[in-house]
Amino acid sequence: MEELKKEAAEKAVEQVKSGMVLGLGTGSTTYYAVAKIGQLWQDGKLTHIVAIPTSEQTAAQAQSYGIPLTTLNEQAVIDLTIDGADEVDPQLNLIKGLGGALLREKIVETASRRFIVVVDSSKIVQKLGTHSPLPVEVTQFAWQAHLRWLETLECQPILRCQKAGESIPFVTDNGNYIIDCFFPNGINDPTTLALSLNSHAGIVGHGLFLNMADEVIIADKDGIKSQKAKI
Repeated sequence: MEELKKEAAEKAVEQVKSGMVLGLGTGSTTYYAVAKIGQLWQDGKLTHIVAIPTSEQTAAQAQSYGIPLTTLNEQAVIDLTIDGADEVDPQLNLIKGLGGALLREKIVETASRRFIVVVDSSKIVQKLGTHSPLPVEVTQFAWQAHLRWLETLECQPILRCQKAGESIPFVTDNGNYIIDCFFPNGINDPTTLALSLNSHAGIVGHGLFLNMADEVIIADKDGIKSQKAKI
């Protein structure tokens, strides 16, 4: 499966062209996409590209290949972003954020003309929240109050820590905490849930990426598959 993930990521990179502004996602599958872009850049097969990374980790990887980096302050529109996901439903709605970069990912992907998602087949679900918790990024200030409010949404919210079994909170690149919300029966109404999360003070981001993906490339044991969003 790891080799198929690499193949799927490289399939997505086939849509990268010279002269593009690129968004670079975060995660184990996107790692292969960034590596391929870096290889093409070093070989001179991609030229005049600039990239906006979604995490400090991805920025370091891109810099190791010499890929020129920029920011959304300098480039307001991104031509193409490639990223992974933790769950994908039949409408190509996503849960993202187990890697901890959900806020920057959503900012970058909202600014993108095209957003391609690369996953392995284990991430395909009929209903969001079935296998993955929903990450919610909150301010450190009053995080316990945010957690108590999240409990009213009929989920089990748990503060993410740096390591399992430890009590030191995981801190995002933005200086915030993440609360992972486990829904016992999945998320029945992602749209309504997203609106509730968006309106609550202290919640700065969440892992529901709805109606954002243009294409999902899937690494399956039978090969590479692609599904495009319905227009």
